[in-house]
Amino acid sequence: MIQSYLKLLGLLYILWDVAVSSFSEILMGSIKFTRYRRSQQLCMKCGVCVSIVKCPGDTNCIGCSSCYLACPFEAIIPEEVELVSREIPIWINDEKVFVPEGITLKIALELLGYEFVKFPLDVGPKKIYAPCETGGCYSCAVLVDGILAPLCHTAVRENIKINLDVSNVEPLRIVESFIPHTVGGVGTPWWIKGKGYIEVACFAAGCNLRCRTCQNFTITYRSLGKPMTPQEAAELLTKTRRRYGVDRLAISGGEPTLNRAWLVRFFKELKRLNPDTKARLHLDTNTTLLTRDYIDELVNAGVTDIGPDLKAYTLETFKKITNITDDTYARKYLETSWDAVKYMVDNYYPDTLFVGIGIPYNREFYKDLEELAKFGEAIARINPELQVCVLDYRAEFRAQTLRRPTIEEMLTIKKLLNDVGLKTVIVQTYLGHFGP
Repeated sequence: MIQSYLKLLGLLYILWDVAVSSFSEILMGSIKFTRYRRSQQLCMKCGVCVSIVKCPGDTNCIGCSSCYLACPFEAIIPEEVELVSREIPIWINDEKVFVPEGITLKIALELLGYEFVKFPLDVGPKKIYAPCETGGCYSCAVLVDGILAPLCHTAVRENIKINLDVSNVEPLRIVESFIPHTVGGVGTPWWIKGKGYIEVACFAAGCNLRCRTCQNFTITYRSLGKPMTPQEAAELLTKTRRRYGVDRLAISGGEPTLNRAWLVRFFKELKRLNPDTKARLHLDTNTTLLTRDYIDELVNAGVTDIGPDLKAYTLETFKKITNITDDTYARKYLETSWDAVKYMVDNYYPDTLFVGIGIPYNREFYKDLEELAKFGEAIARINPELQVCVLDYRAEFRAQTLRRPTIEEMLTIKKLLNDVGLKTVIVQTYLGHFGP
């Protein structure tokens, strides 16, 4: 009798365990969730949210924020909601976990205790680098069912298998607009600007900054398009060079330095495909992520010209121009950019590396011209011979009411910077460049 009773208890326990296991597959979960919707009142029908953004959700928003960040008229509205959804199994490094349906993989990993950081030196155990969060740079890409995909821009699906280790996987990145240039970038020597086609360039999607004056926002926030390997991009840029008969090959953005593995391999491929001594390999960058070892690696990969676009001298102005509101990141970005310029100049300029600095100007950015004078003095202390190109920031992207500086205004800025010791200053205007 007792044995029969124990057998019955054992059978009931097994049935209960199976029932609980089955039920766990359909548990409902509730999380606080930010979703995004288009405001019909604010929408200007510009088409940006469908022409450059590839929505990773099917019919419902999964919280990637790409359309919100890309909309030039700020017509995408964030809404804090309580998401109630089925919890589904996914596999992370062969471990089965349960996460809510209807969210990005990035959000899912955050719920599982992972932290996403925007500065490469902050990466560590359960800390993943995700600088752009718009699906273009592929810095946060992992293997999803064997295919490389960005965590920030991929939807959770039932039983998908995620491998976080991509150290031996060929990197990808969205790259657009392989075109010739007559002016080049801030890292292009002033004496060749405007002399016909002087350079071919491509533009990498994704950026860690949120400048309201972004002049390349259709590239910066692009997630629509087939990502390229470094070799594919290098081959296409090399073909463009041959088509136009120039010697300079450049990459800009967006911000090219976000995906380090991709960029270093890209320049190595460019160097292999363009071994002639006339070839100049040019990087234009906001410099906020260029650590010293990263600079060394790029120079060793073949980079000959770098154009650091220094955004500001003070933290307050840096935050105003870049729209980075987090003090910690703003300070890291600003300090890294200034340290990078000094390191490049002290160790590689001018024999190994040409360095041409860009600085932004619009009267709305500065309290007074004294701050701009201090900006120039700081560059002159590094090296007064450095080429400095002052960029006339104008109405672009979300800064629709910004008035473009006049030629007279830009020439005044040129004189101010010359007076504080900078010997090679050019200024950008609507009629072209003046100087040095």
